[in-house]
Amino acid sequence: MKQLWLMLLLLPALAQSHEIETQYNRIHLSTDGQTELASDTIISTLYAEEEGSSPAPLADTVNKKIQWAVTLLKKHPKIKLQTAAYTTSPVYQQNRIKSWRARQSIELESQDMAGTSELLGELQSRLVLSNLRFALSPEAKNKADDALIAEALAAFNKRAQLVTDQLKRKAYKLVGVNISTSGQPIFRQQNFAMAALSKSATAPGVEAGEQTVQVTVSGGIELE
Repeated sequence: MKQLWLMLLLLPALAQSHEIETQYNRIHLSTDGQTELASDTIISTLYAEEEGSSPAPLADTVNKKIQWAVTLLKKHPKIKLQTAAYTTSPVYQQNRIKSWRARQSIELESQDMAGTSELLGELQSRLVLSNLRFALSPEAKNKADDALIAEALAAFNKRAQLVTDQLKRKAYKLVGVNISTSGQPIFRQQNFAMAALSKSATAPGVEAGEQTVQVTVSGGIELE
């Protein structure tokens, strides 16, 4: 009976000793992989805005401009179109309503950068270009992530084997691996504050630039 009690008392100490030995044999490693990809998506925001003494005629003018733009864009199926809500707000002067301002926006998204740039020149005959930004499509990013994950895992295994050999151990086993990507790409943005241009307006220059895509592989190995 005494021997049983002695064994029960020793079990926590033995478990703690094993845990210390295991931790001693564990090493944390981390590897990265990254690449630069050309932005393949252009996103732009345009709006129609009118100001006057009465809200009703402003709504009619703004609606006509937006409807004209929507009709034009329907001829370009490669360009995604989203319209924003129509808003009317008072314009104050010395705490009194001076006039009314009506506004509605549209957002365009496309991978046809040259075609979109040319179309923006035409749209600016009646609308105002307020924002132009560039991004990497989810399809392009996912493809890059897959390639980088394979690269980073190969580098992780190579480094783990190097550590094992240098410390003159027989082998190693993985005790946990974490894979993280760089997340959503950062938009490269250009802001505009310009009035509607003439029908002969020059299309805005498009320089999409590049996006950095990165993958990190980290984890632990246990040496044998």
